[in-house]
Amino acid sequence: MKTEFRCSCPTLSALVIIKQMLLENKKTFKGFTESIKAIATNILSARLKKLEEYQIIRKEKLPHNKKTNIYTLTKKGMELIPTIVGLTIWTYRNMKEFNKNLFWDERLEMIKEDKVGFINLVVENYKEENWLQLGGV
Repeated sequence: MKTEFRCSCPTLSALVIIKQMLLENKKTFKGFTESIKAIATNILSARLKKLEEYQIIRKEKLPHNKKTNIYTLTKKGMELIPTIVGLTIWTYRNMKEFNKNLFWDERLEMIKEDKVGFINLVVENYKEENWLQLGGV
């Protein structure tokens, strides 16, 4: 029987959302719900509101589509990147024996060579992608 884990822990669901923003380029409510590791919509909605309230993310409208909300990390939210990278490394090193399906791709392979360089690359890519998406605002 397959066990499917649903994210109901506030801290874990916040980290899942931020990881999806950084590594999966998720920006909209619909995008988060279509993720492989989707959070139940009621929990997702509550977590997005809390993350916005805590100024970890901001919600804006796209310049060319005023109906769609787009979520981006604030400076405070981006300060979590080293923590998320550290948790990713720790999880892979210490938990892969218990879960052979842990996600690890070529981007994360860079961590082994240059953790700080990888963090800087993620930050710059994230800033550039969202700056262009929001029309340079």
